[in-house]
Amino acid sequence: MPPITLTALARAGFVGLSDARSRLDELAALGGPPPQRFIELVVDVADPDAALERMLALLRRRPDETAGLFADPDAVHRLLQVIGASSGLAEFLMRRPEALGVFARPLESLPTESDLRQDLLESVGARDGVASIAGEDAWIALRARYRTRLTEIAAFDLQQSDPVDGIAAIARTLATLAGAALDASLAVARATASGTGPGTFPAADVAGTKLAVIGMGKTGAEELNYLSDVDVIFVVEGDEAAGVSSARAVDVGTRLATLTMRGIDEFAIEPPLWEVDANLRPEGKDGALVRTLESHLAYYDRWAQGWEFQAQLKARPIAGDPALGRRYTEALAPFVWSSAERENFVESVQRMRERVTANIPADEVDRQLKLGPGGLRDIEFTVQLLQLVHGHTDPTVRVAGTLPALAALAAAGYIGRAEAAEFARDYRVLRLLEHRIQLSELRRTHLMPRDEHRLRVLARATGLAAGADELTDVWAAVKRRVRGLHERLFYRPLLAAVAALPGDEGVLTGEQALTSEQAQARLAAIGFVDPQGALQHIAALTSGVSRRAAIQRTLLPVMLQWFADGADPDYGLLTFRRLSEDLGGTHWFLRMLRDSSGAAERLTRVLSGSRFAGELLGLIPESVAWLDDDADLRARPRAALDDEVAAILDRHETPDAAARAIRAVRRREVLRLAFAGILGVANVTELAAGLTDITEVTITGILSAIRAEAPAPMEFAVIAMGRFGGRELGFGSDADVVYVFRPHDGVETEAVHPAALSIVSELNRLTDDARLPFELDLDLRPEGKNGTPARSLDSYRAYYQRWSLTWEAQALLRARGIAGDDGLLADFERLADSVRYPSSISERDVREVKRIKARVENERLPQGADPARHLKLGRGSLSDVEWLVQLQQLQHAASSPALRTTSTLDALTACVDLGLLEQADAERLREAWMLASRARSAVTLWTNKTSDLLPSERKALDGVARLLGYPRGSASALEEEYLAVTRRARAVFERNFYDS
Repeated sequence: MPPITLTALARAGFVGLSDARSRLDELAALGGPPPQRFIELVVDVADPDAALERMLALLRRRPDETAGLFADPDAVHRLLQVIGASSGLAEFLMRRPEALGVFARPLESLPTESDLRQDLLESVGARDGVASIAGEDAWIALRARYRTRLTEIAAFDLQQSDPVDGIAAIARTLATLAGAALDASLAVARATASGTGPGTFPAADVAGTKLAVIGMGKTGAEELNYLSDVDVIFVVEGDEAAGVSSARAVDVGTRLATLTMRGIDEFAIEPPLWEVDANLRPEGKDGALVRTLESHLAYYDRWAQGWEFQAQLKARPIAGDPALGRRYTEALAPFVWSSAERENFVESVQRMRERVTANIPADEVDRQLKLGPGGLRDIEFTVQLLQLVHGHTDPTVRVAGTLPALAALAAAGYIGRAEAAEFARDYRVLRLLEHRIQLSELRRTHLMPRDEHRLRVLARATGLAAGADELTDVWAAVKRRVRGLHERLFYRPLLAAVAALPGDEGVLTGEQALTSEQAQARLAAIGFVDPQGALQHIAALTSGVSRRAAIQRTLLPVMLQWFADGADPDYGLLTFRRLSEDLGGTHWFLRMLRDSSGAAERLTRVLSGSRFAGELLGLIPESVAWLDDDADLRARPRAALDDEVAAILDRHETPDAAARAIRAVRRREVLRLAFAGILGVANVTELAAGLTDITEVTITGILSAIRAEAPAPMEFAVIAMGRFGGRELGFGSDADVVYVFRPHDGVETEAVHPAALSIVSELNRLTDDARLPFELDLDLRPEGKNGTPARSLDSYRAYYQRWSLTWEAQALLRARGIAGDDGLLADFERLADSVRYPSSISERDVREVKRIKARVENERLPQGADPARHLKLGRGSLSDVEWLVQLQQLQHAASSPALRTTSTLDALTACVDLGLLEQADAERLREAWMLASRARSAVTLWTNKTSDLLPSERKALDGVARLLGYPRGSASALEEEYLAVTRRARAVFERNFYDS
């Protein structure tokens, strides 16, 4: 046979190549496999160098037992896999060579609970729960048998083709093995404690004392590692018929529990198995080791803290008296599943997780598989919190294990199936890493190794990567995914809201539903005006076994309360049903509401607070996705809107087609701004700017489409007037405009005037939108309603020079060119400047302005309207502020350029800077103007109708108040504030306008 090359050794995974070659020769000389055959056997071994070294050590120290395996290459392969992955098990095989026999008898499947329990009990000669041998000899025998079975399980584990997929079964078997070890140790304890010497009790008293061992943590959840602490709680009960009182049973049980723990974790010839940790018992280390069931219940009823109920979620009887153990878990279950109803429960769990992370030593944070960010605890805490919050009304999620709980939560719709699958896969990967690290030395640790060699060995042991660097990348990716999903689910607002619901609130939508009459009474009590209709909507949304219905049953108990907190819960629920019918089949809608950081609550605020937004949302249901991100609720930049409209014009060949697309853009952007206004993401000036931009873009785009279709030998422009010109639009505002044209050189005005009128007509037709009204208002044109819709620039000039009235100069103060030919826009604005900024204004003209203002107050108010409540023309409202500012502009703008602005608020600021108004007066005017503007938009948002009156009907007034940021039931508060603010503004106005 040719000599073994260094290359062949390296390919097999050896690192110490020279040592390996000499050791292979020694192994063969001692009767082991030939070098070439050995190399073939260690190709899939975690650490070939260590496997070779440990095989040699076994042959040197235990030649007969080891050599007995060499006839079976498969047995040798299994041995090499174990000793190449675990120095701890290799040392055990040195001590106990008889355990090598497990490699000759391969497991076809993992051992059952009954098999393991029977085997470990036999190791101590137990009969009827009492061992035939006592003391240290029995415990040594138990530990040796335990490690033999552990070796057998490890051999099975290391041969799996997919260890990630098989990790759950391995962990479950390890938990079963631990329970069997405790049962056997308890049997030894009963034998040891029975007698007449010190520390013993009469055999009858020991026999009459029932002791149950409750597994907690990973043991209770059947998720145990190769070497974890085993968390337990002891429960005792005396057999009164046998003359053993509760007090006596506690004494005997304490001795049994102490001896049981000693048999597992006290140092002896055969090392301890693991630490038995009883610190999760009531009062922790300071509490009694053993309690009766009644004592446990009294503690949890009166004194237990939130984390103790969370710990009980995984409680499971694992040893001792099974009936007593079952009674314990059944009695504690109601405490566990009602714990989420405690005040600030969710927040307390979140803080506890944060404390765990904060207490990790700085040099371990990035290495922690268990406690660190993106580690096992992130998954476990998330799953447990979801279980505790939803489990108090849904028994299907009341399971102990993390992976079964994830499956149950996904099946019930509390977590997305994709998220559950991702979490489960990453959990298995993290657990596999933890298992292999602990198996390596049979040492309790949760830290990833630092050095490259150990990382390389771990990569080979897990099969997750080819080398150290690749394994580090795999682990980093898992941590990122886990942390991201943990933060999304663990901190989502819906959890705290569900936990805060009354204990029976979920029965409106659950399987144990209230009767129709009871449910209607409940809905009426929380604020629904039509509870019968609401119940029908709830039934339509939640009935059936579809995943959509399951998620709705999760969402609705909370959303109903949020709807009820709104001004119109009935309309909100109705619109939510319509929206769900439109979007419920999409992959993202219900998942977003369940998992996002506030989208569900925002949606209820929008739907129960605004018919305007509700109706628009019905046209654009996919826009609900914006509620997940503030950035999506802010007005889009003007440049982005211009680019979109330009693309529409390029894409569509006819004005009608382009206008349809542009109207859709307008609806979308107005809805975006409505969301922002309702949710307080944008203030009144930001909303006004956004509404102005989309109005300008709409007019500009449609005008371009019209002119491209029917070019004419002229320039054409649109001039914004009024609030539109001042960039002060609100929801429901008309767009005040005038139109101007100019014939090309050599073309007569009369020749192009019909074309200009045609453009105006087409603009009116193509901007008309029955779903979101859009009125181009020409009332501010020369001669008002009697004037021609479009004039030439020369005609405007002649008119203003000859016929213009003072009010028309005043109207031009807010004239601003917005669309059409740039040269014509600039020339019109220069013409407007000559009229609106006169070098001087006569006293007669000032009196005329005041006279017209008085006429407006007396004649233009709708019949029967209360002047104190009219938002536009009423006392101290918009017109008072605007007329006062405009009078100052007419008088002083010619000499003070700061007043040459179309913005009311900017002009008001300039008046203060120029000393024309006192700062305090200006602040009162600004306050009134802002409040009236906000209220005017709020009326439109609430009613989906345009109105200039502050409502007097209480529900409508409360709806408006809620949109303005007032708390529930603030109709009177809004009314009082509005009347007070406008009364103060009116006083300022009269003093500075009429009396000046």
